[in-house]
Amino acid sequence: MSVSDDFSNFCTELKVPSYKRSNISTRYLAICKRLNKDFWNVDLTSGGKHIGSYGRHTANNRISDIDMLFEMPYSEYSKYDAYYSNGQSAFLQAVKNSISTTYSNSSLKGDGQIVQVSFSDGMEFEVLPVFKNSDDSYTYADSNNGGSWENTNPQPEIDQMKVGNILTNDNLKQLCRMTRAWKSYCAVPIKGILIDTLAYRFLTNWEYREKSYLYYDWMVRDFFKYLKDQTENQVIWFALGSGQKIQNSDDFRYKAKTAYNKSLEAIELYKNELKWSSKQKWIEIYGNRFPD
Repeated sequence: MSVSDDFSNFCTELKVPSYKRSNISTRYLAICKRLNKDFWNVDLTSGGKHIGSYGRHTANNRISDIDMLFEMPYSEYSKYDAYYSNGQSAFLQAVKNSISTTYSNSSLKGDGQIVQVSFSDGMEFEVLPVFKNSDDSYTYADSNNGGSWENTNPQPEIDQMKVGNILTNDNLKQLCRMTRAWKSYCAVPIKGILIDTLAYRFLTNWEYREKSYLYYDWMVRDFFKYLKDQTENQVIWFALGSGQKIQNSDDFRYKAKTAYNKSLEAIELYKNELKWSSKQKWIEIYGNRFPD
């Protein structure tokens, strides 16, 4: 097969399969229904939103952590804000107790900012209960350090990813999924939101951004170069769309440089008709999900 076929098959392999999407949907709707019943007194499955990589459609088929938010009535904010000490922790416990009514056999933990629901198949839902603000941002509870209320706004990140994907002929989300495969296989210390942010900045400005799979070997080569060339010692970036702060203290540049050098070798080997050897270099980067 050609390098174009290899990357096309690789990207197909990385898509979240329908059975997993169905499983995610079933659990997501069940959580929404439970929270609606207990906090809004309605029998509905609305009020939730997928966020994180699954919400941005940049997750690949190995996804196990599903981020979602659920909008709560403002009366709950007033109630727990009036607590003398750490009403945020009590609020998260109330949400945990609600979800446990539906998922009594699952492991639940209400801590930090989220309620974590761990299922026996390894999937984890991280539920962020929020209060919607007039500017469409959200307030959420942080139970750390005595408790506080913080703001977040993931929707602009989702919207910007959609725009970037259109501008790049669906290549942006593919690049994000492939980069997650590299992150997983090579244990790269880079956050998912930083992958998506840097992929967006790189690809929307790349001269071949609308090209087909035929250009994917060049695309990933140049993206690895972009990653390795990030400003030395930089640990803070700002997310696409929302501008929210991303702190990534661990240095991913060395592994990006290694991947860049291997991509150069893979391209050169393919040019010299050494296709099997070329594939082995891509497998060294992405693992066995890359076609052998």
